[in-house]
Amino acid sequence: MAVKPLPQAILDQAGLWHARNGAQRVATIATGYPELDRQLPGGGWPLGALTELIVGQYGIGELRLFLPALSALSRRHDRRLMWIAPPHEPYAPALAAAGLDLSRHLVVRPEQSRDVLWAAEQGLRSGYCAAVLLWTERLSDREARRLQLAAESSAAWGLIFRPPAAAREHSPAALRLHMSVGSSGRRLQILKARGGQPAVLDGLHWLAH
Repeated sequence: MAVKPLPQAILDQAGLWHARNGAQRVATIATGYPELDRQLPGGGWPLGALTELIVGQYGIGELRLFLPALSALSRRHDRRLMWIAPPHEPYAPALAAAGLDLSRHLVVRPEQSRDVLWAAEQGLRSGYCAAVLLWTERLSDREARRLQLAAESSAAWGLIFRPPAAAREHSPAALRLHMSVGSSGRRLQILKARGGQPAVLDGLHWLAH
């Protein structure tokens, strides 16, 4: 699935990488962790696409994985960060300490479960959001494709948090990750990376508590 070319003003920003592959242009933003950047195509998180993180349980550092990039996006562009149905209220002091501009954050908690994906699609497609973070138990292939297309249409970063069962499902996401905790500490698996290879990072000593 082709990624829509990003506006030149965004591509010219420091911290963004872009390359041409035929008529396709792909942009990424650095994760903030050099060890992880080296494992990802383009050296960072893909923009104008979905990143899916499958996590065994919430609260094991999964959000910290994305904070440096979210901080850069919140300070760089005149666009918002939208949080949809997070399991816990975002802790403002921690976000501020990580460098996020709190004035650019929107937290959305739809009353009906069917409205969760609708809100995510609207946020991604609107051009109003630099990133949309979504927590959802269920996501069909058709729904995921709609979100992927919405992200492409506005060059937004779609970040989806999923339960372990999602690892058995097909996903059109450009990047799929699995984060878990074992006897040796945290493990991050790159299950799928468009233009890259699967990989495993153990320990994650660079991902401080």
